[in-house]
Amino acid sequence: MTDREAYIILNIISGIGPARVKSLCEHFGSVSGILQASPGELKSVQGIGITLAEAISSWKTDLDHESEMQLAERAGVQIITLADDEYPSILKEVHDAPLCLYVRGQMPSDNDFMLGVVGSRRITNYGRSMSEHLSRAAVYAGWTVVSGLAYGTDAVAHRTVVDAGGRTIAVLGGGLARIFPQDHIPLAKSIIDGGGAVISEFPMEFAPNRRSFPMRNRIISGLSKGVVVIEAGTTSGALITAKFALDQGRLIFAVPGQADNPQARGCNSLIKQGAKLTETFDDIMEEFEFLPEFSRQKNYKVVADQAVTDEVEEHGLKLTEDEGRIIGLLKNGDASADSLVAETGMGAGKLLSLLMKMEMKKLISQLPGKRFSLRK
Repeated sequence: MTDREAYIILNIISGIGPARVKSLCEHFGSVSGILQASPGELKSVQGIGITLAEAISSWKTDLDHESEMQLAERAGVQIITLADDEYPSILKEVHDAPLCLYVRGQMPSDNDFMLGVVGSRRITNYGRSMSEHLSRAAVYAGWTVVSGLAYGTDAVAHRTVVDAGGRTIAVLGGGLARIFPQDHIPLAKSIIDGGGAVISEFPMEFAPNRRSFPMRNRIISGLSKGVVVIEAGTTSGALITAKFALDQGRLIFAVPGQADNPQARGCNSLIKQGAKLTETFDDIMEEFEFLPEFSRQKNYKVVADQAVTDEVEEHGLKLTEDEGRIIGLLKNGDASADSLVAETGMGAGKLLSLLMKMEMKKLISQLPGKRFSLRK
């Protein structure tokens, strides 16, 4: 038996978990060695009672791991274990890293920057606006957004990323054959179709429960370089994700809210405790500029490989034809959004989206009165 197979089998056994597997592995010398041990040998390991020892030792008769693997294959799901090279390096750093990841879609590479975006299920209009703004800006900056596919903030973040042509990862609190909430099955499909992934550490038909959602939250933070909390009450699950992020050494960002809004109290409390007050995506980017692997230029999304201007070489970026036209117009001086609409013939919505991308690329600056100029 390989360690890969052993991880899949152990992951199916209820009540064992990553921490106990780590202890057992240290005792028996390998993951596969755990499944060869007798109940008495297993029980001698601290934290392993007789019930769990018998559940592990009887895996050959009580578990059908081959059916689990076949079900995953039929569903187009890849099972990645701690023994596999494809397992995300950043998640391996977590002390209770999942034994397995069930993945439908495409996981980012280790070189990609990921940002956790979480918040209240009972999202306000302000929370929706900030979730859309920060998630869209993350796409334009070339980041992958990680969230939990729940109602409210999670769903807004995922949809915004998909609509902006970016990549997002949805981490579930149940198996991939039990997507919850079911209302979000179409959203999950759009995430996969858009080049992202829907993932879970749980077996295919595992039903989500109260305990599995906090477990899901540690994966959201574990995959991310940082976690931004958009809106959260004092008992919000988003604060659990922030706590995991703190324990895992991740950066924590929080969007401030009105003092009399119960949905803002969690975020305001995080800011008091040292989370970075976050109003724009630049507030997030500033915290990563000191990292040796981070570069604003290399992390911006390359939108297309079309006609470019002299500014391309200057900034080390590839520009679309439309971006080149904007730069050409702004060479003559700053201009209003309305005048740029008239000059380019673009729709207002398309132009404002394009201008936001160019701001993120540090090519232009927005001035008071919705006027724009080349970045000095």
